[in-house]
Amino acid sequence: MPNRIVVVGSSNTDMIVPADRLPAPGETVLGGDLVMAPGGKGANQAVAAARVGGNVTFVARIGQDIFGHAALENLKREGLDTRYVTQDLAAPSGVALIVVGPNGQNLIAVAPGANSRLTPTDVQAASSVFRQARAVLLQLETPLEAVEAAARIGRAEGATIILNPAPAQRLPESLLRLVNILTPNETEAMQLTGANSPETAALALLRAGVQTVLVTLGEDGVLVAKSVEFIQHMPAFSVHAVDTTAAGDAFNGGLAAALARGDDLDAAIRYAQAVAALSVTRMGAQPSLPTAAEVEKLLEAGING
Repeated sequence: MPNRIVVVGSSNTDMIVPADRLPAPGETVLGGDLVMAPGGKGANQAVAAARVGGNVTFVARIGQDIFGHAALENLKREGLDTRYVTQDLAAPSGVALIVVGPNGQNLIAVAPGANSRLTPTDVQAASSVFRQARAVLLQLETPLEAVEAAARIGRAEGATIILNPAPAQRLPESLLRLVNILTPNETEAMQLTGANSPETAALALLRAGVQTVLVTLGEDGVLVAKSVEFIQHMPAFSVHAVDTTAAGDAFNGGLAAALARGDDLDAAIRYAQAVAALSVTRMGAQPSLPTAAEVEKLLEAGING
């Protein structure tokens, strides 16, 4: 199938409370009405790619509970191939608790549940779709051995391997050498390397074996490092942010979709930036993800930061 993307990752139910300000440690703040929405970095990125035209297969574990049933139905409504989404009888579905402040910043705690039980065997079961994939999109909300198995299978089949290293953890060079494009945000890049700047972190990651590093900088755009001799900065679109919860997921889903349809890297980054920019103008994770028509409209307007 053309434009095939395989996303291996997490699925959560997000429980979101808007607040006038984020609480300090030990503090209780009164917020607005609770919003429940489908989320999880893997599912978010899969839906983001599908909404802008990608043909997405999702590999994941969810619980055999009301959250899992709702998540599965939502993924099907979004047009994803869910043959390799397993409902786990021994663990609940993942849940994320999110407080969103007035400027779109947030605090998030995640109970991973069934996400933590995704295995290399689950990934191997989907090997037939990896053979059709142009891009494989990964994150770190599932066990590292499953992530590395997906990268290894995808790389062997000639797919572009995109790893969004969130939540950040030190990664083995065996995994980094399999990654074509690494997409940390500024904090994650420095946590991955111990560096004190995004530029230094990007260079360290290139030296560790990653082919291309894209450090997302929020409203400051994207730092693009394609080699130790070539680092450039791409400015962001100028929008009014109300919730940044899914910005990184929107960027990664848009990037995978653009690369899978054959865009060159610079064009794919710009497309991904537009997807992310639109997502922060709305509340929630998956509810905020734009359609292809909305992205094209923003690109045509060409409003840069």
